[in-house]
Amino acid sequence: MAGVSKCIKYSMFFFNFLFWLSGTVILAVSIWIRASNGSVKQIGTVSVAEFYPAINLLIAVGAIIMVFGFLGCCGAIKESRCMLLLFFIGLLLILAIQITAGILGAVYKSQIEETLMKRYKEMIPISDQVESVKQQIEEIQKENKCCGLLNGYRDWTSFPTSCVCDDKDSVSCMTTPNGLVWAKSCGTMLIDILKDHLVIVVGIALGLAVVEVFGLILSMTLYCQIKNK
Repeated sequence: MAGVSKCIKYSMFFFNFLFWLSGTVILAVSIWIRASNGSVKQIGTVSVAEFYPAINLLIAVGAIIMVFGFLGCCGAIKESRCMLLLFFIGLLLILAIQITAGILGAVYKSQIEETLMKRYKEMIPISDQVESVKQQIEEIQKENKCCGLLNGYRDWTSFPTSCVCDDKDSVSCMTTPNGLVWAKSCGTMLIDILKDHLVIVVGIALGLAVVEVFGLILSMTLYCQIKNK
């Protein structure tokens, strides 16, 4: 009867150790993106959270990967068919979820600019919005050195002090009849941030999927060798 290949056994252990580390990374990055609260936040009726279904999936995937990475390490060292089979099934489910997350991320990436532009346009002029919305926008302008949502200072009937550029030598400033203001609109900046975040999400999901296919092959090979032992 054929024995268990030591090479495959320890390769499986090493793979799952890296798999566990990758789960830690994907969980940390996903939580960081999801919890970003500096320049990415809600403005009036526009909630950034509605663009994060893929990130929510990846948070769950990252936590589950850590668990199954540990399970795979134990299954390889102890040559446990039960653990290896559970690992294989779990990894296959994770792969399916990540592919879904990657597809959602790609779909939402193409819709972000169109959706946000439409909603921000409805909020112009900003000066006519309720006080709470204006305060939110002013806070974003202060934090990120931007002005307005789409057309810069022109989105305001009378732009607030948060639009005033305090760096006279900066290329980020533009001259207006009423003084220097930040040239970049906050709407454009928010869209760029969301796109960059979703690129990270899609890259993690698809990149890790390639590694997981290798793990599926490796775990099933070891499982069959233990069965035939």
